[in-house]
Amino acid sequence: MDLDLSAPHSTGTTIIGVTYDGGVVLGADSRTSTGMYVANRASDKITPITDNVYVCRSGSAADTQVISDYVRYFLNQHTIQLGQPATVKVAANLVRLLSYQNKNMLQAGLIVGGWDKYEGGQIYSIPLGGTILRQPFSIGGSGSSYLYGFFDQAWKEGMSKDEAEELVVKAVSLAMARDGASGGVVRTVIINGEGVLRNFYSGESLPLWHEELQPRNSLLDILTAGSPEPMSM
Repeated sequence: MDLDLSAPHSTGTTIIGVTYDGGVVLGADSRTSTGMYVANRASDKITPITDNVYVCRSGSAADTQVISDYVRYFLNQHTIQLGQPATVKVAANLVRLLSYQNKNMLQAGLIVGGWDKYEGGQIYSIPLGGTILRQPFSIGGSGSSYLYGFFDQAWKEGMSKDEAEELVVKAVSLAMARDGASGGVVRTVIINGEGVLRNFYSGESLPLWHEELQPRNSLLDILTAGSPEPMSM
């Protein structure tokens, strides 16, 4: 089979941001894909840009990483000049500005989430093209196609921290079961007035959906688990 290495590669991911009563929960899978090839199965798609603001990245890994680096640099200067941390709104609008001004060259869909003392927990969605929307929850990436109906039914206002994180983990695992470009592990970041808490959920700890196969340690486990007899000629 001939492969055209110059052809554009399809990328995929699942990123989620949810507000709750007191802060926000961000979540993402960990699969970085290049077409049909999994380039990294344990990448971290939730990137800090200040101590109290994080960004979930989808699209081109290179594009979203360079946006995050620029925003982190500018916000560090902003914090030094003002003598106080940047607000979530300022950080989100800076991400929006860079995305919009370079929209013809970037493939980046981002979710900015954080907490500040002025407006509490906030989620901003910045999809391809550089628009900005403040939402109570936001989903992005190729896996989001499978989650809109689920969130319409499952999300509710005034959730606790534990309820919000459980919803995020459940949603990411559901997208991973359906979307071939999402997979690996689930990472979450909880941001509130007390600080930032990172959590990690391995694939073995996630619920199984749609008659998925149980995880196994090796190919030998599969071969010895009652494999069918070969057909006789």
